[in-house]
Amino acid sequence: MQTINIWKYMNVLKFCILLILSSNLCANENPIEALYKSNHINGSLLIESLDGKEKHQYNVNDQESFVPASTFKIPNTLIILEEGLIKDSSEVIKWDGKERAYASWNKDQTLKTAFQYSCVWCYQRYAIKVDDKKYSQYLAKFNYGNLLTGNNIERFWLDGDLRMSVKDQICFLRKVHAENLPVKKQHIKTLKRIMLSENNENYKIWSKTGWSGKDGWYVGYLVTNDQTWFFANHIEINKNSDLKFRKNLTIEAFKAIGVIQ
Repeated sequence: MQTINIWKYMNVLKFCILLILSSNLCANENPIEALYKSNHINGSLLIESLDGKEKHQYNVNDQESFVPASTFKIPNTLIILEEGLIKDSSEVIKWDGKERAYASWNKDQTLKTAFQYSCVWCYQRYAIKVDDKKYSQYLAKFNYGNLLTGNNIERFWLDGDLRMSVKDQICFLRKVHAENLPVKKQHIKTLKRIMLSENNENYKIWSKTGWSGKDGWYVGYLVTNDQTWFFANHIEINKNSDLKFRKNLTIEAFKAIGVIQ
């Protein structure tokens, strides 16, 4: 009888230990990881506070980098302005009349609409005027990614040699936010006006999406309650319906860590 009681006691003890371990695992589970897994998305997200003391991340590998796609429109806008190719964000960029994949591209643009619609042909038109030599100089001065362009000046940020990690994206965004870049301050302020994508009573977001093949991006910074948070989200795009997760997962991550409601 005593042996049976000891056996029962040991089983109860094991069960209690398993419960404690299980609850600890749940408590320690990365809430951002749960978001990606529940939506069957492969990607990586980095969120950092302005002072750098608080970081939230999922699947971040500093050795892993990707084409920046249209997130390159952030530095590219500064380069175009600094080179004097466009005077201000309201100047008209004449459409060449060629029908392209997106209706929003098939009309005259401004720098602001070209940025917001990710109008590739607009930026390609100015890329030719900037030329490879100047781009290389700007990439070096900005310390942007791996500093490489490639053979095609019109596509190096889409499928050329330029690469960015999520950490690289945030490093550059910090310079934009602090207006600490070797270009005229007025150009950075113009960029910021263009980048403001969301402005409600709870928070503001300055951001840019990107997409080239399997690489999807959503990068920028969020301000709420006088706190600034930088973010860079890279996800694998396997089908067009995945595109919504660039922004959606980022916003849900901010809610999961208690920055916004």
